[in-house]
Amino acid sequence: MKKVVAFKVLLVLALSVATFSCKKSSSSKNSSRATGWQINSREGGFQYNTNFQEQETSPGLVFVEGGTFTKGKVQDDVMHDWNNTPNQQHVQSFYMDETEVTNVMYLEYLDWIKRVYPPSDENFRAIYHGALPDTLVWRNRLGFNEIMTENYLRHPGYAEYPVVGVSWIQAVEYANWRSDRVNEYNLEKAGYIKRDAKTVDVNADATFSTDTYINAPTLTYGGNEEIINGDGRGRGKRSVQTDADGNETNIYATRETGIISPKYRLPTETEWEYAALGLSELRSFNLYRGRKKYPWDGQYTRSGKRKIRGDQMANFKQGKGDYGGIAGWSDDGADITNAVKSYEPNDYGLYDMAGNVAEWVADVYRPIIDDEFNDFNYYRGNVYTKNAINDDGTVKVVTSDDIVYDTLSNGKVVARNLPGEILQVPVDENETYLRTNFDKSNAINFRDGDRRSSRYFEDFNDEEMDEEKADTDTRKMYNSPKHNISRDENGNIIREYDKANNRTSLINDQVRVYKGGSWKDREYWLDPAQRRYFPQDMATDYIGFRCAMSRVGSKSKSKNKKKN
Repeated sequence: MKKVVAFKVLLVLALSVATFSCKKSSSSKNSSRATGWQINSREGGFQYNTNFQEQETSPGLVFVEGGTFTKGKVQDDVMHDWNNTPNQQHVQSFYMDETEVTNVMYLEYLDWIKRVYPPSDENFRAIYHGALPDTLVWRNRLGFNEIMTENYLRHPGYAEYPVVGVSWIQAVEYANWRSDRVNEYNLEKAGYIKRDAKTVDVNADATFSTDTYINAPTLTYGGNEEIINGDGRGRGKRSVQTDADGNETNIYATRETGIISPKYRLPTETEWEYAALGLSELRSFNLYRGRKKYPWDGQYTRSGKRKIRGDQMANFKQGKGDYGGIAGWSDDGADITNAVKSYEPNDYGLYDMAGNVAEWVADVYRPIIDDEFNDFNYYRGNVYTKNAINDDGTVKVVTSDDIVYDTLSNGKVVARNLPGEILQVPVDENETYLRTNFDKSNAINFRDGDRRSSRYFEDFNDEEMDEEKADTDTRKMYNSPKHNISRDENGNIIREYDKANNRTSLINDQVRVYKGGSWKDREYWLDPAQRRYFPQDMATDYIGFRCAMSRVGSKSKSKNKKKN
């Protein structure tokens, strides 16, 4: 009996200690170490998500832990062009699409645009047409490819095949759209937005933009409070709090809530190459063993595994006139592109990082990687902008009457901004004055044309050439053709071709890097270090893309163990 009483006493003490510890821990977690004030107090004050664990993996992405690697060609440089010579780079952790963006994924984007900005409306017609992939890329003067021209994008038989005929500009716009749709859904799940508003209530004058919601939430959905406030529906996961006067304190989600994820975007060239190499199994302490030529382990394109020995590891051109192999004994199972996930993934779980289609990356092309100036998250192509501000201090949100359209070099018209987005303007002296890390809005030409490494193609004594223009133009290093697109008084396109014989390069600020071999390329281009370039406003039948997302918070998903 005494033992039972003693046991009960000990149990009560243990529960009391545990409860006290929990309360103390909870109290300390919600207490500011700076001021001692209470965080997330019902009476008001500082509100912050103190229970945040880590970034949630967004749809379609896989985690790639960052690290140090040798970027560039580590195999023989048979071209001897000194393009992307080996240099050591460090990459922060990030996320990347498991597969290339497929036709059905892109069709969802087109369907949304068609519903929100009907092409039957003359004001929006160019928005939809500007997002359409160029299906004519399949045509060949000496080839019969009309079946792909008519069916590849939309037929269910090609649904899980990578989308092609998409320019770099279109790929960037798709990533922006995807960011908004994912964050819109996240906010709906958390109860901050009316349920199903994303499909039922959205229209050209009432759309969701992530940047607008963060900076001016009351201006999203055209200012429709019923949508923005959720109308009391779907608030199960949202902790509704009121201040001392009974007013709700967390009507809108902020970055501090952790609900709004970073944006989808194109990966940088460094990120893409790092992810393609899949270096997770080539580590010996902090060094990499040997040289890696492909996204898979080994020096050959055929599998050495017993069950699939001899099978090709990627979709590429075997030789002249050999895109897939002999019928019945196909080398790679495809003559054009192939469905995603048809081949084994690399060590990061990424599919088709070699073959199938080559892929756009974010970088502006230059032959030389300036690793002496920066070896951390290297990227060329930064153009810094800021939100446009109205006279009353509010942000300027684009309306249906404010859409700006750009005419590309090939004559295609695309929308630069969409209704509901915040108008962006270049940063100015207010942001750049006395800074040492950047000094102007457009940093694409940084370190181009310095006296030690280049010559000018034009004479600076020319009256038409002022010093400011010489500092910003890529002509200091590259003398590419300059075609001109204009319109007459009736709106008809006038195409003027640059037929000068003194042009020495195709490189300018509008050409972007694309990586990886495609179904149309020979084995040489499967090496992740290989790099080529193409105009950002043009498309082909062998270039697709996949999206990436930056990692916020810790470098690793699991806590690092102690190292001896």
